[in-house]
Amino acid sequence: MKTNQFTMMLAAFAALILLTVGCNTAPQKADEKPATQSDAPEYFMLRPELEKAYGYSHAVRIGNELKISGAVSMDEKGNLTAKGDLGQQMKNCYADLDKILKHYGYSWDDVVVENILTTNMPEFVNQSAYRNTIYKKQFPTGSWFGVKELALPGQLIEIELEAYKVH
Repeated sequence: MKTNQFTMMLAAFAALILLTVGCNTAPQKADEKPATQSDAPEYFMLRPELEKAYGYSHAVRIGNELKISGAVSMDEKGNLTAKGDLGQQMKNCYADLDKILKHYGYSWDDVVVENILTTNMPEFVNQSAYRNTIYKKQFPTGSWFGVKELALPGQLIEIELEAYKVH
């Protein structure tokens, strides 16, 4: 190989490396946190005594991401409400989820994943239009699961969410 060809190949390789490095680093504004932000998890309990007894937190926010455990239709003592009424149980779930979203300053427009578990898929499908009153801008991604049973006897639905907000 001639020296001139080798020099040209070496220059091209160096340019490729510089281009690659340049594409992977964006300028950082003075008031902006670095991309490797390590915010500590912030936990939230909607019903602290119950959640401690069952061993879970209802929500955790890390940075801009919010994960919310499955909401169920229950009172403050942990008793199922609206037994046998999937539509009302669903509304009760969304009411609790709304409280958690608002606690963190999120809205339904920030929800990016919604997973629904139900013991009665045909009835859920009949009631699913209610979700149009919740999601006015767009629907999140997610899945609907038909399951044999849920945590509380008579529980027909459970809804979990993930949300993302640009701060």
